[in-house]
Amino acid sequence: MLRRLLLAVAFGTSLSACAQPAPPAPTATPAAPGEAAVRATLAAALPGQAIRQLRPAPIAGFTEVVIAGRVLYVSNDGRHVFDGALIDFQARRNLTEATMDAVRVESLRSIPAAERIVFAPRNPKHTVTVFTDISCGYCRLFHQKIADYNALGIAVEYLFFPRAGEGSEAWAQAEAVWCARDPRQAMTDAKAGKPVPARECANPVAREFALGREVGVSGTPAIYTAAGVHIGGYLEPQRMLQALDALQAQNAAP
Repeated sequence: MLRRLLLAVAFGTSLSACAQPAPPAPTATPAAPGEAAVRATLAAALPGQAIRQLRPAPIAGFTEVVIAGRVLYVSNDGRHVFDGALIDFQARRNLTEATMDAVRVESLRSIPAAERIVFAPRNPKHTVTVFTDISCGYCRLFHQKIADYNALGIAVEYLFFPRAGEGSEAWAQAEAVWCARDPRQAMTDAKAGKPVPARECANPVAREFALGREVGVSGTPAIYTAAGVHIGGYLEPQRMLQALDALQAQNAAP
């Protein structure tokens, strides 16, 4: 994505993440010109994928569709599809990312604080949502520096995203962490490679994994701002702060 590449150039970041298999998607929305043709094209191209949003695109003759964790633009006759960033050069705005940001904000709000594992300073300057996989090396590296992120005023709210899916060892680890008497300590132990006793309880792992696919998580850690912006994978604490400060300043600009 353009914004992600700009952040990488600006801060020299290593947008590192542990890779994840392919996703599905969410629910449908309003009508647009040529909706039947658009839906037929998507059903053929992405069978079984639910449409999250469907509306007239910012360019004439096309429909904007959010499906399978990304934005597509489909001609109203259903013949042409493009998958990429739509840029408004006059406004200097990535319209594709703006759509996904709004979708992510709405989706991320559906997970209450009580279903997150939170590491936060007393008065955070920034809050990020991090989809994590206990078996992922970059996720472990990220957690080793959790105190440094907190010291810089960054609150980290973890959601589970065991990349290998249900039935995997990483999934069982996520459930064990959540069901532990002290999930925060269990998360720290698991990320350090220490065994966490298996436990069963009502847990949000399946819901959070599905949400990750819905918002387009393709690897872990996947880090999102409160405004729904995906700032990449693993970032050193100081570089994450620079990225978050830059986005905050950008959003505050007239």
